Amino acid sequence: MKSVGALNFRLVDLTPEQIAERLGVVEPLTDSVRSLIDAVIRTEVDDDQLHAAREKIDAIVADLRAEQKPGSFGLEFTSDLHGLPWGNAAVGARNAIAPPMRIVHHEDKTATCEVDLGAAYEGPSGLVHGGVSALLLDQLLGEVVSVNDKMPSFTGTLNVKYVAPTPLGPVRLHAEIVNREGRKTFVRGHIATTDGTVTVTAEGIMVAPANLPNLG
Repeated sequence: MKSVGALNFRLVDLTPEQIAERLGVVEPLTDSVRSLIDAVIRTEVDDDQLHAAREKIDAIVADLRAEQKPGSFGLEFTSDLHGLPWGNAAVGARNAIAPPMRIVHHEDKTATCEVDLGAAYEGPSGLVHGGVSALLLDQLLGEVVSVNDKMPSFTGTLNVKYVAPTPLGPVRLHAEIVNREGRKTFVRGHIATTDGTVTVTAEGIMVAPANLPNLG
């Protein structure tokens, strides 16, 4: 394992088979925790059952903390530039807070995503929290740049416009590159319901850090 630059980017020596094997263990665990979050939000069992559940959960947490890396997960890359952002709040395979987003990159250099936002992402009753919408668009706009440029980029500005309420449930996201100026890349995107109604739009400037080498 080798660090890249001053930030917590790491190069790891993992084959596709090893990655798949690791995901086969951690993703089902994360899915179970994600289901736990939803269950805690919506349960109506009695107090005795809630106390008993907390004791079981505390015991599992203690087991998992027996061996733990310090700080955050960071971001790993394989030698063929495959990113492993498994702690990421939007796409992380090991992060139950993530919906998760499954981003698809297209030959025309756009990116899309379909994601199902349940009770954990509620703001106003029955609607997606505006901050969650901003999070998902921030991730998608940043990734459409990073993947096409083979260079991690960071959000310089993100302007979000809430066109209409976004109902909880399945939504679709789209992002595209608009222009470039040096290390700055201008991007835009949106969230839409499954019937195509756009509910949130965003424009942003993604900036490639000056102190990080190109991973290509």
